[in-house]
Amino acid sequence: MTKTRLGRYALLVVGAVLAATEPVLAQSVNADLIYGLNAKLLYVAIPITLLVQVILVYAVWKFRNNDDPQPTRENRRLEITWTIATAIILLFVGVASYTVLGNPAIALTADENQAQPQAQQEIQPSVTHPNRSGATAPDSKQAVEIEVDAFQWGWEFIYPDAGVNSSTELAIPANKSVYLHITSRDVIHAVHVPSLGLKQDAIPGQYNTIMTNATEPGTYQLYCAEFCGSGHSKMLANMTVMPQGEYQSWLDEQESSSGSSESAGDSANSSSLAPVAANPA
Repeated sequence: MTKTRLGRYALLVVGAVLAATEPVLAQSVNADLIYGLNAKLLYVAIPITLLVQVILVYAVWKFRNNDDPQPTRENRRLEITWTIATAIILLFVGVASYTVLGNPAIALTADENQAQPQAQQEIQPSVTHPNRSGATAPDSKQAVEIEVDAFQWGWEFIYPDAGVNSSTELAIPANKSVYLHITSRDVIHAVHVPSLGLKQDAIPGQYNTIMTNATEPGTYQLYCAEFCGSGHSKMLANMTVMPQGEYQSWLDEQESSSGSSESAGDSANSSSLAPVAANPA
C-alpha cells in the first residue's frame, strides 16, 4: 500500500470519527452547554489519541527486527516541548470545564442572588414549604417556578403562582426561564430528564433548585435516577415543553378541571349531610 493511499485512509478515519462525535441538536440551554463541552474535549482528545497511536504503530513497525535495542537518549528540547504542550491542553480543559460548570443552568446555587441588584434580591422563591431551605429565587419576575415533589413512587408537580397541581405531566413553556424547586416527602429521589440535560436530587426536608430554558417543544421522558425502593421503576412522568399559548391553555384547563372536581366533591358532601325526612306514620 502506497503512502498516498495510506494517508487518504487515515483522513477518512479521522473524518468519520469527527462526524460521529458531532453533538446532537440540543433541546435546552442545559443540554447545549453539556454537549458543547463534550465536543470541545473530544476535539482535543481525538487528535492526541491518533497521534499516540500513530507513533506507537510506527515504532513497532520500524524496530520490529531490532535484536539489539539501545536505551532512549535524553532529549531535553523534546521533554520541554511536550511538557508545555500538556500544560496548554490542561489549561484549555480547565477553563472550558469551569466556564460550563459555573453557569447557573448547570450549577445553580442559593448564594448567587447575593451578588444580584437589591431589586432582584427581593424576589422570593415560590414554594409550598417556606420553612425548608435551599430554594433559589429566580432572577426575573417573568420566570416560571414549579415545585417538584417526589414520593414513593410518584411525582406531584405544583404550580404555586397558578394554583395548579399535576401528577402525570410536568408542563413548561418553551424559550422561557423555568426554575424547578425539587424536594421529597420520604426518601431520596432524583429528577432526571436526559434529553434536556436535567438531573438533580430530591432530598427530604429541603429544596434543590435547577434552572432550564427549553428551546424545542415536545414531550421528554422524566424518571427517578436514585434507587428508592421496590416501585422505583414506576416513577415515570412526561415533561412537556409547550409554546407559550399552549402552556397557558394547559394551565387554564388544569385549573378548571380542579375547580370542577372540588365543586363535585362539595355537592356530594352536601347531599350526604342533608336531613332525611321522617317516614309518615
